[in-house]
Amino acid sequence: MNTSKVYFTNLRTTPSANLLDKLERLVKRAGIESVDFKNQFTAIKIHFGEPGNLAFIRPNYAARIATLLRSLGAKPFLTDCNTLYSGNRSNAIDHLQSAMDNGFNPISAKCDVIIADGLKGTEYREIYIDGEYCKAPKIGSAIADADIVISMNHFKGHEQAGFGGALKNLGMGCASVGGKLELHSASQPKIILKNCIGCNICVKHCAHDAVHLNADRKAEIDYSKCVGCGQCVALCQYTAAVSKDDETSERLNYKIAEYTKAVLLNKPHFHISFIMNVSPECDCWNHNDAPLVPDLGIAASFDPVALDQACADLVTNAPVLQNTKLTDKHTHEHTHEGEDKFCLVHPDTNWQAGLKYAEKLGLGTCEYELITV
Repeated sequence: MNTSKVYFTNLRTTPSANLLDKLERLVKRAGIESVDFKNQFTAIKIHFGEPGNLAFIRPNYAARIATLLRSLGAKPFLTDCNTLYSGNRSNAIDHLQSAMDNGFNPISAKCDVIIADGLKGTEYREIYIDGEYCKAPKIGSAIADADIVISMNHFKGHEQAGFGGALKNLGMGCASVGGKLELHSASQPKIILKNCIGCNICVKHCAHDAVHLNADRKAEIDYSKCVGCGQCVALCQYTAAVSKDDETSERLNYKIAEYTKAVLLNKPHFHISFIMNVSPECDCWNHNDAPLVPDLGIAASFDPVALDQACADLVTNAPVLQNTKLTDKHTHEHTHEGEDKFCLVHPDTNWQAGLKYAEKLGLGTCEYELITV
């Protein structure tokens, strides 16, 4: 089987090479200069971070990449699509303000910000791929219309996909609001009543008013309002809110892979993952918990599948931080170096299935050669 090259640099610095210098050296070594950027609209897909969450990629890194791309002749812009849930990034006005608040603006990030699916999340292109789960993914127009796609990915856990890396950033992140609904449509959770203690956390944090406590102070879901975003599953500490069936995470990851295929179809692309602040859950939350492992480094590749696999392996083989209570959500047993942190903290997820399906779709390979820069 063919292998892909994944380039990696740790976070050790010297007086003559800071982290921004190391990032630029990494992407150049990985071959980013081989892409013809001249006069090409280049989408830098990044997550701007929900206000209150501090685990997102610092805008300084985006500024260095934007400056490099511009020096290669590109017309770069930072971009993301609006969220399905009601929050500070569910429309372009609030989304742009959130990006500005977190430092993503032309002054600090050296690049303009475009919300790819427009004011209300309705600006998209249907890209026909004849997928098994999604025939024509709905991709934000600015990303669909871009000539080149660069993904800058914060590698971290995710309550439904297992982890968020290149595929998640592209497949879920580039979907319009309607596309995100298609991705989540089979992901509505359920409540195991015997496990529910009526703590009310899921009710308080449901953005769509879909959860309430019944007369017995047990959580119930109004499925006419539920969009399947999974926030109640991530919040519940008592395994009361869970996925409806064992296939939910797998189907979501399959759909994410198909959406990623649509985003990258017939376009040059390059991917950078930051294995820092590896928080248990997504940057869509307005908070971030302590990281699962120490900050490890930055990785880059033309192959998003190999990149995700390499990052997952690096996290698996990393030690657990002493102040992190990383336990299996079901058994509450502690995890250790060499164990799959993401499956332990989110045991109802199956990220491996997503990578294998992406491999089947021709997006890349799980076999990689890790080259240290």
